[in-house]
Amino acid sequence: MAKTPIDLMPTRWSLVQRLKNWDDQESWKTFFDTYWKLIYSVAVKAGLSDNEAQEVVQETAITVAKKMPEFKADPAAGKFRGWLLQLTRWRIIDQFRKRSPSGAVQPDEREQAGHTSVLERIPDPAGLVLESVWDEEWQKNLIETAMERLKTKMNPKQFQIFHLLVMKQLPPEQVASLSRVTVDNVYLIKHRASALLKKEIEQIEEWSA
Repeated sequence: MAKTPIDLMPTRWSLVQRLKNWDDQESWKTFFDTYWKLIYSVAVKAGLSDNEAQEVVQETAITVAKKMPEFKADPAAGKFRGWLLQLTRWRIIDQFRKRSPSGAVQPDEREQAGHTSVLERIPDPAGLVLESVWDEEWQKNLIETAMERLKTKMNPKQFQIFHLLVMKQLPPEQVASLSRVTVDNVYLIKHRASALLKKEIEQIEEWSA
């Protein structure tokens, strides 16, 4: 599947701004539904267990809620995705520190500006650069989340056809044969579904830059 140029898509910061209201349960649910898999996958790839990764998800969500009032919902002030990565990074470090209680460091002490030595001393157990893993999982999570939303808005058979084309990358002729439709219908469904998928991606990207 060709890369989706998500960096070229417009960002609407109004949804990020709404997260500053702790009582806006709908916006917080959307945030969690959109990003929990991303945070979990990055934590697992960093070398954490399932239970540890689940805790990273919960603790990151709590930290976002606590620190959201400090975050400026303005593209000029920085990228939300980078800010979320930094919070996730510290929660991952927390889990590694719990494996070695004697090396524990207080979060407030760690997260002061300029205190990066702790992070630098944490080995990357999988031999991965966290930023690269984050970017890779971000792209994957974006498409998967958009496809999940699209599934609820399309005719099941048409979605299956689009899924076979886009996610399974089967040739149109094979999809037509499996689905018992004409190749022309396959192309028509792809065209319509692609437009809908783009809208779903744009809505997800409203949360970040």
